[in-house]
Amino acid sequence: MKTLKIMLKTFIILGIFTVISLTGLYLYAYFSPALDIKNTGQLYIYDDNGKQVFGNNNDDWVSISDISSNLINAVLSAEDKNFYKHNGFDYARIVKAMLTNIKNKDLSQGASTISQQYIKNLFLDFDKTWKRKIDEAFLTIKLETHYSKDEILEGYLNSINYGNGNYDIESASQFYFNKSAKDLNLEEALILAGIPKSPSNYNPISNYDAAIERAKLIGSLMLRNEYIDEDTYNNLFKEQIPIYGKHNENDLQMVMYYQDAVYEELYSLDEIPKSLIETGGLKVYTSFNKETQEAMETAIKNNMKETDLQVASIVIDPHTGNVLALSGGKDYAISQYNRATQAKRQVGSTIKPLLYYSALENGLVSSSTFLSEPTTFVFSSNQTYSPANFNSKYANKNITMAAAISYSDNIYAVKTHLFLGENTLVETAKRMGIKKELEAIPSLALGTCELSMLDYANAYTTLANGGYKKDISFITKVEDMEGNVLYEKKIEDDLVLNTNYTYILNEMMTSTYNSAFKDYSNPTVISLASKISRKYAMKTGSSGTDFWMIGYNPDILMLVWNGYDDNKELEVKDGQISKNIWVETVESALKDKEESWYQPTDNIVGVPLNAIDGSSNYSKENMYIFYYVKGSENTSQYVNLETEKATE
Repeated sequence: MKTLKIMLKTFIILGIFTVISLTGLYLYAYFSPALDIKNTGQLYIYDDNGKQVFGNNNDDWVSISDISSNLINAVLSAEDKNFYKHNGFDYARIVKAMLTNIKNKDLSQGASTISQQYIKNLFLDFDKTWKRKIDEAFLTIKLETHYSKDEILEGYLNSINYGNGNYDIESASQFYFNKSAKDLNLEEALILAGIPKSPSNYNPISNYDAAIERAKLIGSLMLRNEYIDEDTYNNLFKEQIPIYGKHNENDLQMVMYYQDAVYEELYSLDEIPKSLIETGGLKVYTSFNKETQEAMETAIKNNMKETDLQVASIVIDPHTGNVLALSGGKDYAISQYNRATQAKRQVGSTIKPLLYYSALENGLVSSSTFLSEPTTFVFSSNQTYSPANFNSKYANKNITMAAAISYSDNIYAVKTHLFLGENTLVETAKRMGIKKELEAIPSLALGTCELSMLDYANAYTTLANGGYKKDISFITKVEDMEGNVLYEKKIEDDLVLNTNYTYILNEMMTSTYNSAFKDYSNPTVISLASKISRKYAMKTGSSGTDFWMIGYNPDILMLVWNGYDDNKELEVKDGQISKNIWVETVESALKDKEESWYQPTDNIVGVPLNAIDGSSNYSKENMYIFYYVKGSENTSQYVNLETEKATE
């Protein structure tokens, strides 16, 4: 009996203490300044001109009276059915969740109200610490003290993550269904109400079936809460729901691939806490150039109307390594798989410039010759390798390195690769910035390695910048909402290649569209010669399942890939698509810029020779200027690997 009295007194004292504490908290919250719920917790992404291109802003904020009652009722059913009855905390729900967690011996059940979730989204990280819980409780009280329930719900719906860069209900409605939030029907409202629980898992674009299952669950909660009747519930989702999947303000179908790449990079920055990314309150400045993106998308659409091929492309400023434009596929609304950053594809003959840079660095010159003919290479243990040229076309004579680039001659490439030693190309690729470890095998000279476009672009950015390696990035600066700089990209000049050899290589890569090389075969990009207004270094590549077109000058670098996700074999005619996309994009992007090219050092000399065999016996039609480092201009090597002899 005495023990019972003590327990009763303790309970009464604790109760009084709790009431006094809560009263004190509410009074303190009442006399504290109101929280700014319209300008906190947002994530803004800006282009290279400082104009906002992704993320929500106050222009998208809609009043609760302009939000469909279907959406409001769906959200209340899914997140907080007692929202209009509690003071920020649903105590009955808290007790129920605690009992469930004790019974299940885990912490799977939560009891956060909409008010608490709103506070987390605006001001707090998602760490499960006591300090965070106390902060959440106080800020929730402060929110409930200064704002009405309608204002809180309005703010919540205008600031949560609906996926695909949509952080408010209006932009989400426009993006997914091409209509205003006030016009959402029941099924559309159920889909949108289900996304915030897990924007990646319940995204109706990438995971339609999962999104519908989640929407049906919320529909059952609406039935239980008597927002809809049983007949309405039983007739939900009888037909496929059309998903729009576009941002109308720019009408770009592929721009979301760029945004996804920005988010991926943002999460990789050590300077930016992951919790801050989740809660928002960041200004992210990028190198996104809308005009270049538009030019690229237009070129892709114009050249891929009648094909099921997929595409990936990236446009980079060689001076900085900044990505100006990117596409990871034909249409983000259909497929969110980013082929520019995620896919690993064989790079084919586009690896040959890396090989020939290695050759220049190791004593060969632009007019060095190898015999181009059907060849079988024999290795130890009697292993053989018999590469073939495209369409089995061979010169059956000695050809220069410049000619080998022009025709993309496979025999010349493998002979060079073996002559240098297979590890040489591996080390050069690493030095140029390729992160993936390449295997030192004979076929590496023909690009049988699989690389992501973003990783591969590191090497070409180094070549396009005259030998200086640059960090490829999308983000230039990150600030908090007060303008404090949290991260800023530093442009560093890391010279990793010899500038003389990069100049010579870049000149040789103009042979791919130079008519002086018309002989037993045609230059691989001769079809673009009449479409270009200035000088570019260009290289194509193919693997049977992949087509690549890469080209650059000091102002721009662009890589384009075409192929099928299931590795279906390509037709020869498909190779022209990537070339056309490249030339139309680059020419449009540079149309208002002065022509520029790489400047040779005083150590470079040019000598006119026969383009094909490097001899002094040339005509007006086949004359080509070969460039050399001074002192090597009289070197003309014929290397006979079969007899392991080199003659000058």
